[in-house]
Order: sequence, then structure tokens, then C-alpha cells
Amino acid sequence: MGYDYDTFAADLDVLMTELDLRNVILIGHSMGTGEVTRYLGAYGSQRVNRAILLAPLAPFLLQTADNPEGVEKSLFEGFKQAIIQDRFAYLTQFCNNFFNWDENKGRLVSEEAYRAHWDIGARASAKGTHDSVDAWLTDFRGDLPQIDVPVLIVQGDKDNVLPYAKTGQRLQPMLAGSRLITLKGAPHGIPWTNADEVNQAIMEFIGAPTMARA
Repeated sequence: MGYDYDTFAADLDVLMTELDLRNVILIGHSMGTGEVTRYLGAYGSQRVNRAILLAPLAPFLLQTADNPEGVEKSLFEGFKQAIIQDRFAYLTQFCNNFFNWDENKGRLVSEEAYRAHWDIGARASAKGTHDSVDAWLTDFRGDLPQIDVPVLIVQGDKDNVLPYAKTGQRLQPMLAGSRLITLKGAPHGIPWTNADEVNQAIMEFIGAPTMARA
């Protein structure tokens, strides 16, 4: 048990079971998409109607012999070292990448919103911030065949946190019947920068008829 997706999914299962939630629509952004994916892979969809993954982490971010499309592990080790050395400087760089700040400041995101997001990160657990990097390397490929509900994937093609070509673009063909909406020029933080487009996509997906399960 720790800061990992088996724990996150188990926590979600406790919540769903204790509250006896049914016909649920699960929506995750970034790291949260891993929790949705692992939950459906491990616990099934008996309580879930459909799922929405915004800027997804899956299928598998780490470069390995059987996953050459992934990212080299040295990059993630560098992230962890940066967090240990100066977590606040790391958060600034993360927010820059989260919003594509140089391009979108004053246009899609204000300085005040940027600072608010940075503050949320600064108030978060230092250990959690560090350990989250290892969680990013989770292999979700085994979960995908278990997912039998409709899935909507929404991601910007200029995502500088979870590169589009290595995540959403790869993920969609692995999920039978899923739909991918690509936001042209959008960064990782689309719930903020592209809120109208994201909300419209969600509402249209929620309103669509449920696809028949195999």
C-alpha cells in the first residue's frame, strides 16, 4: 500500500461500495485518468456507466523493450531529483509545462490562475509529489482489455506533460469503441485552458446512447 494506482483504485472501490454508487460516470484528468483506468481494470464496470479520460496517462509511459514508444526512465529520475533539491522550483517548471505558459499566458490562463495552481502544488504532500513520479510509470496495458464501457478521451496535441503521441493517440486504438477528441494546440491543463470545449465534449458524450456491451 502506498502512493500507487493499486491503492488509488482500492480507495475508489471502497467509496463506490460504501456509498452503493451505481450508473456512475467516472471522469479523470492527468494522474486521475490512471485511477479510473486501474479501477475499471481491477474492479470491473458493474457500477460504472461510462468513463472520460482528460489528458490521459495510459497506456504506458515508460520506455521498455516491449514499449519502445515510451519515455526514457532517466527523465523521470531527473524529475525526482529536482523535487528533492527544490520542490518549489520544480513546481514552477511543471506549471509552465502544464499550461504551455510562454504561449498561453494572458490568453488562455491568467497569472492569478497560474499562481493558484502553483499554490495547490506547494500545499500538497512533498512525499506525494515525489512518489507520484513513480506512479506515472504504471503499465496500464493489462487493464485496457477489461474495460467494457464507453470511453471518451480528450487531449491537446501540444500536451507538454503527457505527450499526446505517447498517450491519448496510442490509447484510443487500444480501447474498442472509444472516442478521441483532439484539441488543436491545447496544453495539458485543458480543464482550465479549454474549459468550454472540454465541457461540451463531456456533455455530448454523457447525452449519447450507451453502447451495447460485448
